[in-house]
Amino acid sequence: MTLDMPRPRPPHLVREKTRHGRVVWYVRQGQGKRVRMNEPYGTEAFWRDYRWALEGTPVEPKGPVTGSLSWLIARYVVSAEWSDLGAATRKQRHTIYRAIEETAGTESLTIFDRRAILAGRDRRREKPHAANDFLKAMRGLFGWATDREYVKTNPTIGVKLLTGENDAIGFHSWTEEELERFEAQWPLGTRQRLAFDLLLYTGLRRGDAVKLGRQHVRNGELSIRTEKTGAVVTRPILPPLAESIAATPTGDLAFIVSEHGRPFTKESFGNWFGKMCRDAGVPGSAHGLRKAGARRAAEAGATEAQLNALYGWTPGSRESAVYTRTVNNAHLARQAPIYPAPVAQVRDVFQKIK
Repeated sequence: MTLDMPRPRPPHLVREKTRHGRVVWYVRQGQGKRVRMNEPYGTEAFWRDYRWALEGTPVEPKGPVTGSLSWLIARYVVSAEWSDLGAATRKQRHTIYRAIEETAGTESLTIFDRRAILAGRDRRREKPHAANDFLKAMRGLFGWATDREYVKTNPTIGVKLLTGENDAIGFHSWTEEELERFEAQWPLGTRQRLAFDLLLYTGLRRGDAVKLGRQHVRNGELSIRTEKTGAVVTRPILPPLAESIAATPTGDLAFIVSEHGRPFTKESFGNWFGKMCRDAGVPGSAHGLRKAGARRAAEAGATEAQLNALYGWTPGSRESAVYTRTVNNAHLARQAPIYPAPVAQVRDVFQKIK
């Protein structure tokens, strides 16, 4: 039975909200130790624990059953291996784990075999990327659990990722015609154009682009620690970007701001920028501009090592090769030292053959 909250609030009862938005209750008398209430607020059990806390009677801690999936997750998210993950990865996997716990958190670890992991992946097969995110989250969890000997075998071994649409090329890389179309729709001085120029001429991911501000600029260069890898990238501010920043009202701690002058989160920015792309009639995305910038750099003759430095890729990771698949091969071929004569002379020869 749920009881109405007394008015005014009972003494020494403190209400707080966690960083995940969940409300928690504590009892604290004066400067004494805080005692957390484990039962749902307003229930008879809640008020029982409240009285016990006032009387100094220990309140039984409430937590997942030992050996359950929730028990394992609770240990994983306080491990050093979890801390080593990027902030964005931890946030994504927290969401995945919470969803799994709602349906299977109380289940014993003994039921999570390869068949169970395959079933979980296949339930999400209509959205291959979501299925793969699930599988990656479970790989991290059970890989760690195997190392710590919480489980005997890793049930994710041998379970393959699904192939999604356009996986071979990834995000669509903007073409030159699409770049020009966006520029025509959003001229210099607009927030839309500044966002476009910042993404194109820095190659930053959206999570880093929304944080970039004047505090990251010195002597004509920008330097920022990237969200995904933790690497510090430094690159020159190219003239088109400098002109765009100078022409556009910006925030001080973030160049890209909303119409209300507040910085974006990367999620809200992605939604907003996607709409601006649709308004301009282009099928682009923020990440596609990163690829377009890499393509332009490669066409201008940037080496793989230079691309790795510009885009914060790990040397040897071959990401630069992936990002430059759309390089204009015809343009590169014309620069190759294999022609026995200039192109114009070869063209003349073909004219004579005709």
